[in-house]
Amino acid sequence: MSSLVSRLFRREKVDRYLETDKKFVKTMSAVDLIALGIGAVIGTGIFILPGTVAATKAGPGIILSFVLAAVVCSTAAMCYAEFASALPVAGSAYSYGNLVYGEIIGWILGWALILEYVLAVAAVSSAWGAYFKSFMSGFGIDVPAAIVGPLDIAHDSYGNWIAIIIVLVISSLLAHGMKTSVRLNNIIVFVKIAIILLFVVVGTFFIKPGNWHPFMPFGVHGVLAGSSAVFFAYLGFDAVSSSAAEVKNAKRNMPIGIIGTLIIATLLYVLVAIVLTGMISYTKLNVADPVSFALQVVHQNWAAGIISLGALAGMFTMMVTMIYSSSRLIYSIGRDGLLPKFLGKIDAHGNPINSLRTITVIIAIMGGFVPLDQLTNLVNIGTLIAFLFVSFGIIPLRHNKEIENSHGFQVPWYPVLPIVSGFLCMFMLTQLQAETWIASSIWFLLGLILYFSYGMHHSRLNQPENADK
Repeated sequence: MSSLVSRLFRREKVDRYLETDKKFVKTMSAVDLIALGIGAVIGTGIFILPGTVAATKAGPGIILSFVLAAVVCSTAAMCYAEFASALPVAGSAYSYGNLVYGEIIGWILGWALILEYVLAVAAVSSAWGAYFKSFMSGFGIDVPAAIVGPLDIAHDSYGNWIAIIIVLVISSLLAHGMKTSVRLNNIIVFVKIAIILLFVVVGTFFIKPGNWHPFMPFGVHGVLAGSSAVFFAYLGFDAVSSSAAEVKNAKRNMPIGIIGTLIIATLLYVLVAIVLTGMISYTKLNVADPVSFALQVVHQNWAAGIISLGALAGMFTMMVTMIYSSSRLIYSIGRDGLLPKFLGKIDAHGNPINSLRTITVIIAIMGGFVPLDQLTNLVNIGTLIAFLFVSFGIIPLRHNKEIENSHGFQVPWYPVLPIVSGFLCMFMLTQLQAETWIASSIWFLLGLILYFSYGMHHSRLNQPENADK
């Protein structure tokens, strides 16, 4: 029994990861990382959450809710920044878990992240298809409903083929190398931010200060409830850490990318919340598209159309970041032998092409044919579990003599802040619905069956040449 436990908690060596991952081409800068992060964090939610949460939970106090949620997220962000600075390897929390906790914890974190990435992209690709149909109808172009809906052949609905196409397009871009993909992503992120700022500028002229009174109609409790609701809007910045092996001067640029993402995202969310609740009474904002609705109320219909374009851009960049991150995650698990080793191969261009193709097929099938409405909450649990272990993981990281990070970013107020971050993640996990816990338990049970039946026996740590290392 003790030998099994020691086997499960055997840790990978930092040097092995660095040696394997050096085949990646280091092309990304701090600006590229922030664009990747903003691409993941700022999606359609920025055009919806400030309105609906203000109407139902916080009133104009939604402004404070976003700030409070950002403060909570920033604790985990700093923990990720230290890990990414100290360990510039692919795989994000999966690799960190293998290095500081042991293989079984790394596997659980990797399995949680697969859940997060696959479900998030599949759900967004499905929504992108529906949004694209609506957007094109504004130009008089009718995209047949039969190819933008659920798979229901009996009712002449053949799946969401627009979702499948957009996933394949993004995957094709990523397959051509990160340089081209990053350049395009940066441009679209810039357009997205410009559209958000356009709303802020236009909306500022129609602000009526009276709409901010009362500022906290639901009291402090409402602000806290609003904060819990919008906390999940910030999730995605962790995907930046997947790119560490492809970043120039990772010790410096990874913390800038992760923390910079959170700062800019917070600023954009707060600006939209300030303007939106100032333009129109919070009581009227419980609609499907509150930003477009507010612009239409003040007779700025032209801007409402541009917001639709911003929503499409937001979903596109989110898919770019998550497909990219998931391919690096699958590569990392294949690299260690816990999934088939062909997934851990890197081509001549520094691209993990096998893992990219595999994850693309899975996401395309799920986004095109599987109804995901009840499963998207699982994204949150996968992310929070990773946050939890990364937060507490700072303590064993600092005590690991193999890992030297004297010139990189370090979490301030150690060990208090990592512990606080871990407990905050535990609190957020308690806020999730029972159905989410039940569904995720099934997912993790499947993961453990896969690990004990395949991963543990094929692990690189189980090979004779590594047995005594």
